[in-house]
Amino acid sequence: MENVIAKKRVLLIDDEARVRTSLKMVLEPLYDILQAGDGHEGLDVFRKEEPDLVLLDVILPGTDGLAVLQTLRMEGKVTPVIMLTGTKSVKTAVDAMKLGASDYLSKPFDVDELRIVVDRTLNSSELEREVKQLRAQVVQRYAFHNLIGKSESMQEIYSKIEQVADSRTTVLITGESGTGKELVAKALHYNSARRDRPFIALNCAALPETLIESELFGHEKGSFTDATARRVGQFELAHTGTLFLDEIGDLSAVTQAKLLRVIQEREFTRIGGVQSIKVDVRIVAATNKNLDELVRKGQFREDLYYRINVISLYLPPLRERSEDIPLLAKHFLEKRLEEERRSRIEFGKEALELLTRYSWPGNVRELENFVEQAFIWSQHATEITPEHLPASIKSDSRSTSLRDDTLAGRMSLEKAVMEFEREIILDALKRTNYVQTHASNLLGISRRMLKYRMDTLGIGRPDNSLHSEPEPLVQE
Repeated sequence: MENVIAKKRVLLIDDEARVRTSLKMVLEPLYDILQAGDGHEGLDVFRKEEPDLVLLDVILPGTDGLAVLQTLRMEGKVTPVIMLTGTKSVKTAVDAMKLGASDYLSKPFDVDELRIVVDRTLNSSELEREVKQLRAQVVQRYAFHNLIGKSESMQEIYSKIEQVADSRTTVLITGESGTGKELVAKALHYNSARRDRPFIALNCAALPETLIESELFGHEKGSFTDATARRVGQFELAHTGTLFLDEIGDLSAVTQAKLLRVIQEREFTRIGGVQSIKVDVRIVAATNKNLDELVRKGQFREDLYYRINVISLYLPPLRERSEDIPLLAKHFLEKRLEEERRSRIEFGKEALELLTRYSWPGNVRELENFVEQAFIWSQHATEITPEHLPASIKSDSRSTSLRDDTLAGRMSLEKAVMEFEREIILDALKRTNYVQTHASNLLGISRRMLKYRMDTLGIGRPDNSLHSEPEPLVQE
């Protein structure tokens, strides 16, 4: 059955029946029309029907139009209202706009103007509603209860975020690449009073030195060869909001000096400009470098370091909070299941154990990528098993397990070395379909040495191997 898009509903509140009839004739082909002859009736119809737009006469018997508008706004109604007036009083229009009217029209109406104003107001209202819904979704996404991690170190981070979020204090976030520094920056922004204002992110390492200053502060037309038009910089775009400067340790000395001035003075000048521009911007900076060391080497300004390091948040690497790995893996899997609307699938116990033992050099970002791969390889499965995980996880997890067993006294060093060697040789053989010449080349040893190690470790050719390999006529 074909879906029918419901018409927008417009409420006409006017004491003149002929005016309501005229408005209805003009608008009814496009909209469903509701009518009321005075203010009290209009409020009753509004509360019962909740229209999408109100056309409200200023002069009504009893309660006038401005009073009706004021009542609607006091009740928290945000429905757009277009005022109708028989006079061209500018004061009446201004008063109506102050009370929250979207627009006004003077009688007698121009039919085309009426249609344009109604259509524009409805579209603007719908766009504003969508923006509010999207903003609410973003705020919900970065709410404290949605931050993943039960480890003590992450709980401490969440506590600090909650304490400093609703302030304009500059925050420095440090940690290895992939630990979620931008996520924390967004949590700071969307849990602050600036949540409805811009969040602007700039990766300082991603731009060449010739562009970074223009990107930060903007430029005037003609200020340099390629400046064909005025450009607004990130500081201006972030006005009243938050500017996230990622990889701030990569800024040059010149840019560091200019950034310091902006933080101190809260004003700057565009490249090629003469006018100072004042801004209200909260700075959140991040780096995976050791800024203390850069300061000692003279590669980062000490005064800038103290300006941005008012509040410091250190994000530990994933390998130091292994208890968070299953939670994060399940979260990323749920996210993909929701996006793809796929049938239910979960991580098996063995797969989760492998993920937990892996060292995660790429941290949370690497984990999300690996979950994405496992999601793809498990298209027709009901459970994610070790065979769906990348080989690097399995080999790294096995070596970690052998190390832990050896250091805990559960396995001798000799036995651990043999097991590790066995794992590597088996992996090489599997990758080359048990063609020993190829496997020995992959391992960087002779075929004879490979055969000797296979015999020593009890590694044989599986019965289902696809290719056989004749023994060489000449010994290597």
